Order: sequence, then structure tokens, then C-alpha cells
Amino acid sequence: MYFNGTAQVNEKGHLQIGGVDTLDLVSQFGTPLYVYDVALIRERARGFKETFDKLGVKAQVAYASKAFSTIAMVQLVEEEGLSLDVVSAGELYTALAADFPVERIHFHGNNKSREELEMALEKGIGCIVVDNSYELQLLERICGEKKQKANILLRVTPGIEAHTHDYILTGQEDSKFGFDLQNGQAEAALQNALNSQAFEVLGIHCHIGSQIFETTGFILAAQKIFEKLNEWKQRLSFEPAVLNLGGGFGIRYTNEDEPIAASQYVEDIITEVKNLAQHYNMKMPEIWIEPGRSLVGDAGTTLYKIGSRKEVPEVRKYLAVDGGMSDNIRPALYQAKYEAVLAGRPLEKANEVVSIAGKCCESGDMLIWDLPLPESDDNDVLAVFCTGAYGYSMANNYNRLPRPPVVFVENGEAQLVVRRETLDDLIRLDLSIQTKIKN
Repeated sequence: MYFNGTAQVNEKGHLQIGGVDTLDLVSQFGTPLYVYDVALIRERARGFKETFDKLGVKAQVAYASKAFSTIAMVQLVEEEGLSLDVVSAGELYTALAADFPVERIHFHGNNKSREELEMALEKGIGCIVVDNSYELQLLERICGEKKQKANILLRVTPGIEAHTHDYILTGQEDSKFGFDLQNGQAEAALQNALNSQAFEVLGIHCHIGSQIFETTGFILAAQKIFEKLNEWKQRLSFEPAVLNLGGGFGIRYTNEDEPIAASQYVEDIITEVKNLAQHYNMKMPEIWIEPGRSLVGDAGTTLYKIGSRKEVPEVRKYLAVDGGMSDNIRPALYQAKYEAVLAGRPLEKANEVVSIAGKCCESGDMLIWDLPLPESDDNDVLAVFCTGAYGYSMANNYNRLPRPPVVFVENGEAQLVVRRETLDDLIRLDLSIQTKIKN
């Protein structure tokens, strides 16, 4: 079994994370339970940031908070000196509640509302990543009304299709995101932005997808962007101060995945951007990147209590847990795969193959198919690894299930950073039907 970060087997033979026995966590906080290895998050963050520092390249490493956004997580990002990528008023509000420096907040999204853009301007955030012509015009009007100027990046789609799932591709021409780089949309948007008194155009942004295990896509994207930048330098006298190549750096979910080190992504990107800037006789832009999953994905483990068992003779054994698609919708959404162990017996030899079912009333609520495990019962706890990205952030109340709590573990201590929802929380926003007044 592959253990991430500080995860190991302690003297009791139990799975331990951050120096804390996972069975003790279950006793204290219950199940389902999200557990985050804080030391591993710090290690991942420094792996990106320190490579830029070592190579002497001006940069911003912005945590893509859509992967996992809570006040405590945003505070941890600030402790590590990163910037922050938000995609909604809710994520921005969370950042403000965490007292995150507004000048290091970047606002993304393909359909930002007037209210969200007004909020971003009012709070003075560092940069708005403009996604389309509608938004460019809307933001220009709002800036005029408020007599403010906005720092912006223009998001482009460079026509690169990364090797990943169709649902998490973003850089290809047929995408809901960004200005197309090849058909003239991007140039028209850039010209409009440069001609407007409302904007300070910092540069260009692209994002080619998620869960990417090589640097070829980033290099090709940089090449396509620089080809256009060279044209825009001649026609529009524009050179970007910032080139944001997005995120999407992959992690290991199962032994099928072979991610590369954060430093390798950074080094290859820097090398290519330097070469391209030199080739086209342009000034070296500041490089921004946006790791999300790669900071928190393999730092998260979800703990479940095992419940019912069902065997279909000569077909399959089902083992149900007390969570499922309500706390991890990724397997149902895009066939995500995970590894898991019994938290109390992680090294015991497997003697059966089971499929892990969630408790939601959906046939598609399956967390893991065909998982080798020792024989287990309802006294056991299942630990599912690498659930730190898009688990809590996509959690829902389907079947009126309360969302689990979140615990940070580090140096032998556990801290509750999100409490478990209660049944009262589930009905807190509900209103009673009003009896119709009779004449």
C-alpha cells in the first residue's frame, strides 16, 4: 500500500496521519470524516514556490481554492505565502473572512455576475481574469460607474487538449472557457481592453485541463501564446507583464497514476517561457500558476464506518459505508478511482475483493469497484486516500445527509476546522408553507 505524506502504521498497527491515530479521530469526531495532512500541504506548496525562488523568476503561485475552500485552508495558504484563486462570491467571501491579503486574490469564472464583479472591485482584489466579451463589457461599465480601474488578465483557449477526462478539459477550442486564440476573438478582446480607460491589462491566462502528468501540454500552450504575443507586439504594441499558465498538475490516486514532482513542472515551464521570450525578443513575463488538487488532493483522507454487506454469488461482494456520493461525488461524476485500507488493519493481507457502496439511494453511488481487503465487519473503519480535492468542496445534502466535518492533523495534534452539519442545519433555511387566506 502506498502511503502519502505523514501517513504510516503506528505501534498499534493502525493507520496514523500527522502523528494522530485515525481510530482516535473516529472516536472523537465520528464518521464520515475528512482528515487533512497539513505537513503534506505545506510540502506541496513549498515545492512550487521554492523552485521559482531558486531559479530567480518572479512569480505568483495561487492556490485554486475551488479544490477545497474553508477559512482554515485559506489561512494555511496565507501562512505559506501563496496567492489565492477564487471563482465565486462565496469563495471570495471565505477569503475575506480569513483576512487573506486582497492584493493576492485572483477572481476567475466564466459567468461572473454584476454583484460578484462589484464585490471584487469594492474589496480591491489584485486581479480579475476576464473570460469572455460579455464580461469584458460588463466590467467596463461597472468600472465606469464606480470610477475605478481593474487589473485584468484575458483568459484564452490555446487549442491544446491535455490527456485527461473530457469533463476536466479546458484548453481545447470547443470549451466554455476563454477567448479563442486562433479565430480572432482573443485579439479583438485584447484590443478593446487596451483601448479602454477601465483596465490595466496585466497579461494573458490559460488553463488546459486537470490531472495532467506531463509538461508537454504546458509547453505547447506557451508556444501558441507566444506566437500570438509576437503578432500583438507588432500590431498592438503589447507585451504582457504576466503570463498565467494555470494549473492542472496531477496527483497519484492509484498505481495507474504517475505524477511528476512540482519542481519539474515549474522548471520546464520556466525554461520554455525564458526561451520563448528570448526568441521573440520580449521581456520575461512574471509567471503565475494555479495548483489546486496538487496541493490538497493527496493530503486528504476520508474515514468511513463500514455497515451492511451484500454478496451476489459468483458476481460481486458489496460493502456499504456511511457516506458516499454526498461527500465524494467524483466517482459518480467522472469515474474517479481511489485506493483504501482498513484503518485499524492497514497492513493485513487481503483475502477478498469487495466493491464499496455509498448509502445514497442511487445505483451509481459507488466509491470503489473491486477493492482487495481483509474480511471486515461493522466494527471496522475504511480509510479512502487522496480525497482532499473536490470532496468537501462538492459535498452535498442529497438524501438529506449532513456534510461531514473536517479535521487538520499536524505534529500529533488534531484540530476541528469545519464542524459536522446537524439535522437542524439541514432545515435551517426551510420555510413552512403558508395557509392560503380564504375570502
